[in-house]
Amino acid sequence: MPPLEDYLRAAPEIVAALFGVIIMVADPFVARERRAVLARAGVMGAGLALAAVLLPAQYTGEAFSRLIVVDDMSVFLRLLIYGVTLLVILASADYLEREGRQMGEYYALVLFAAVGMGVMASANELITAFVGLEVSSISTYVLAGFRRDAPRSNESAMKYFLLGSFATAFFLYGVAMTYGATGTTWLRDLPAQIRTADPLLITLGFGLMFVGLAFKISTVPFHVWTPDVYEGAPSPVTALLSTAPKAAAMAVALRIFFTAFGEVGSTWMQLIWISAVLTMFVGNLAALAQTNVKRMLAYSSIAHVGYLLVAVAAQSALGVAAVLFYLAAYALMKLGAFTIVAHLGGAGERRVEIEDYAGLGWQHPAVAFCLSVYLMSLMGLPLTAGFLGKVYLLDAALKSDLVWLVVMAVINTLISAYYYLRVVRVMYFSEPRAEWPPVPVPLAVGVVLLLTAAGTLYLGIFPSDVMNWAAQAAASLR
Repeated sequence: MPPLEDYLRAAPEIVAALFGVIIMVADPFVARERRAVLARAGVMGAGLALAAVLLPAQYTGEAFSRLIVVDDMSVFLRLLIYGVTLLVILASADYLEREGRQMGEYYALVLFAAVGMGVMASANELITAFVGLEVSSISTYVLAGFRRDAPRSNESAMKYFLLGSFATAFFLYGVAMTYGATGTTWLRDLPAQIRTADPLLITLGFGLMFVGLAFKISTVPFHVWTPDVYEGAPSPVTALLSTAPKAAAMAVALRIFFTAFGEVGSTWMQLIWISAVLTMFVGNLAALAQTNVKRMLAYSSIAHVGYLLVAVAAQSALGVAAVLFYLAAYALMKLGAFTIVAHLGGAGERRVEIEDYAGLGWQHPAVAFCLSVYLMSLMGLPLTAGFLGKVYLLDAALKSDLVWLVVMAVINTLISAYYYLRVVRVMYFSEPRAEWPPVPVPLAVGVVLLLTAAGTLYLGIFPSDVMNWAAQAAASLR
């Protein structure tokens, strides 16, 4: 029987899974008019799981026969994942009530998805990472199609399921190739085995795993599902898809790149370099042509993955720390932006065009201010988290002599200014639309907006604590 410390190291996942099961079992017995209690249970589960992350921080080390590892990196990312989960559930309750879909299975699926992502963040070997990927993916497939009466939602779920299944198969085949070449799936044991392994099998294994993870984080050319799925999924689900799964997949990618394949990293980083450039340009150039806010933010998400890959290509602890800091900043920005999209969309999400935001600065000053903060941060203006996030990313690349990659990132930042500022212009310099009267902001949504906007500004003004923690987490990879 595993010792008590093992259960403490997996406490966040145990708590989230337990609450997910309780909500699923209780759902059929709760009357429709009292379904709000299920939302409260979801908030409680996510909140306790977030608090439980502090337990593993006191008991660092490996658990359950080395399948998971609790180190500074896993603690950092699990706090991010469960923090996003809590805020998504908070932002979802009023949305689901408005859409007439206040069901316990929604909150259970969000918690189960978080469990899978938490396993990915702390996976110490490849099969465990695959199991976490599957748990997370299956839950999000269902969530993407949660608006069952909306054709676009059904389409997004089907596309996500089909392409996601292929990507997961690629990752699993990559694991099989790596095991065939080395005889192990333990991340920390791989470097010693790779030196004497068949180079062809190692190349195939890494390449296939890269394809699987590239799908999850939406790098070019594995990004084609992102705009359609983000547009069709319920907006709170889009907020989840655009943040936490990317952090979890990036955790697996960093452990594979730097812990398992660090000995032959230079060969793979050329591929990362090319992928970063393509992802930035495709994401930003496609975003220029969008009139739908959700699709614009979807292509923006693709571009930001390209920025993350700039730091990954640096092959340094500073680059990894910059990635972790940027993931935290990015989660705040995107979560806040999609929460506003969900709030303003109205029943059936009919108000999702950029022109629908005309005059928002005068009708909803507080909401418009928050959205402006997120957009300015995504663009990378000073005093926001996005600015310092980009500074750290580019600094890591410059210190690794990736000058041309930095130039490409700067050019793309300038391109992105056009479509971000277009939304700000419409909010403050266009006449309000009479057919869309102001809608009161629910308390839970207001809390999410307050926390994300304040967090975005805080990281832009006082970044040192989080960046130092990210640097400490990056050091634990080696």
